[in-house]
Amino acid sequence: MTLGRSFFALYCLIIVGLGVLNWVLDEFWSIQVEQDVESYTGYKTVLRAVEEDLLEQPVDEWAGIVEQASLRYALPMKVEDRANIHLIAPDSNHIVFDNISVYYDDKRITLFHVMEQEDKVLVLGPVKSPTRPRTAAIIRLFIILTLGLVLFVWIWPISRDLSMFDRALQQFTQGNFNAKVLNTRSSVIRPMAQTFNKMAGRINSLVTSHKELTNAVAHELRTPLARSRFSLEVLKAAREETDREKYLENISNDVNELEVLVKEMLVYASFENEQPNLSFSMGNLTELLRHQVHSASLHFDGSIHLKPPQSELLIEYDPHFLNRAVSNLIENAVRYTKDKVLVSVSADNQMCQICVEDNGDGVEDEFKKVIFDAFSRFDESRGKDTGGLGLGLAITRKIMIWHHGNATIEDSSLGGAKFILTWPRKQQGQLQTFGEEI
Repeated sequence: MTLGRSFFALYCLIIVGLGVLNWVLDEFWSIQVEQDVESYTGYKTVLRAVEEDLLEQPVDEWAGIVEQASLRYALPMKVEDRANIHLIAPDSNHIVFDNISVYYDDKRITLFHVMEQEDKVLVLGPVKSPTRPRTAAIIRLFIILTLGLVLFVWIWPISRDLSMFDRALQQFTQGNFNAKVLNTRSSVIRPMAQTFNKMAGRINSLVTSHKELTNAVAHELRTPLARSRFSLEVLKAAREETDREKYLENISNDVNELEVLVKEMLVYASFENEQPNLSFSMGNLTELLRHQVHSASLHFDGSIHLKPPQSELLIEYDPHFLNRAVSNLIENAVRYTKDKVLVSVSADNQMCQICVEDNGDGVEDEFKKVIFDAFSRFDESRGKDTGGLGLGLAITRKIMIWHHGNATIEDSSLGGAKFILTWPRKQQGQLQTFGEEI
């Protein structure tokens, strides 16, 4: 969910709510006004009709005529002298319609019609008020409070989650990269919190990786640099040409080693910082493995045997990166085997699998848990003869993640380790995004 969608959701809710409230109040007010006009107009018509009847008769008969009119219209009416109006007028608000005064409160009204002749006042009421001003106000207030409650129930989780978000950001800016936004309730904030948590985890992983890379650089480069410095000092004092050539060769070997170490670190750093654009295509996996086994056999005194399937395998993969992953496994097996390496491949309708086994000393169970982590090595001495930085298997695992697969390790029937690469035969959908690699 994007920020724009969240904004428009809140905006539309408020606008629609206010629009509904405005429509309801307008309709209610129109009904009340119509009731007022109709009710007072009816009372005025009754009073004027009774007045016409009275004016046609003698004054001493007015009381009987008014009484009959009260029964006919079912309204209380009477005739009073104008001088007595102040004695019978209710103590309430009033409005004036022409020569008719209406006294009202929240429940009842009384109308006083000043007659055109005979200094008399025709009184109608008190009768039930046609409107309920206080009730109308309460209804409007109830509608507004209801809408306010709905908005509060909807916005309160957002406010709560934003406060949690703010606390996590404060911790994050203070260097706590493990900070997370947990237990979000709002559907608006939850996607942003999940994205933040992924970002925080990714940054924490990068910071940890860079710290490990810095430590590895300091450790790995120190030894060849020290050897080179020693060779240079000895070279200054060497008098024999054979000695000079020997130390120059040592320095050249150390420089080459430094170059390989720096290249390996740069490759891993580039893999860690961004995911390249993989070009998946259908390829002959068996032919790829034949080429890898042949190349490794040229520099290995033992035997590297390929156990291919009965038929050629057409699998979807990125040739460049899969070649690198298989090469890392074969080089690792050659480094730690005694004299035998076995490479096999198999596939079914959904998945394909490459296995690289050796007959070396194997891998301890505890180390299997971290063997694919960067800079993890069974030999903590990091000696020159024990291999590189422990980045080859980490790069292999990352390549398999990019292929939507996995890299695992088991014990081999040959006695050593068995590394397994597994991924789908066909790549469907887009590649995983940068933040979802791990």
